[in-house]
Amino acid sequence: MNTRQQQLDAFNRLLDIMDDLREKCPWDKKQTLQSLRHLTIEETYELGDAILDNDLPEIKKELGDLLLHLVFYAKIGSETGDFDIADVANSISDKLIHRHPHIYGDVVVENEEQVKQNWEKLKLKEGKTSVLEGVPKSLPALVKASRIQDKAKGVGFDWEMPEQVWEKVQEELQEFHDEVKAGDKDKTEAEFGDVLFSLINYARFLDINPEDALERTNKKFIKRFMYLESKASELGKPLADMTLAEMDVFWNEAKKL
Repeated sequence: MNTRQQQLDAFNRLLDIMDDLREKCPWDKKQTLQSLRHLTIEETYELGDAILDNDLPEIKKELGDLLLHLVFYAKIGSETGDFDIADVANSISDKLIHRHPHIYGDVVVENEEQVKQNWEKLKLKEGKTSVLEGVPKSLPALVKASRIQDKAKGVGFDWEMPEQVWEKVQEELQEFHDEVKAGDKDKTEAEFGDVLFSLINYARFLDINPEDALERTNKKFIKRFMYLESKASELGKPLADMTLAEMDVFWNEAKKL
């Protein structure tokens, strides 16, 4: 692996390239914090895909893309005189030191859970009025639900046993089923949301990441469905013209692959 000096040299090279691009490239010169935002979100999801696939070369590539965005934002900040890359690095370093008194202070912790609880308590001392303030509004709903539950757990608002959460799942499922039978669409949607929230909570107790679990199922379905499409193509028969029974034959074949 590279030495610390080599790592610093590589980062310095990237900073120099960013300076050149911002000065000389027509596209890079035009970018703003706002114009980069959606691209950064896209790069983050691409990194997430590579991590789920455990594709280490792709993870390295996507980390580079994301690092470029961080440097880009800092470059724009330096041009307006608001912050530069050193300010960004020092800011997170100061936060890490402050949030880890068990490493840089005299606080004693026994396990990971106590670290997380101390983290949330420190945030409140820093001026936050709610532990939920740190949950981005623009997060996808599934991820947001997980983060909300994690935050609440950090201050002790949580179930005690997994069995209690499973009972809650069953309760919410029954309430959802009742609303389906009643035919009130608005209440049915609300109860369905409660079902999802309770399932996400149960997954947390089982140490399952619901986002990762759902994406694994998405990928599995895509693979099987594309196999089904390929078999239909081999038969020269449009998928829409096949019966469910015919499709099930190939679907079951796909499940064995």
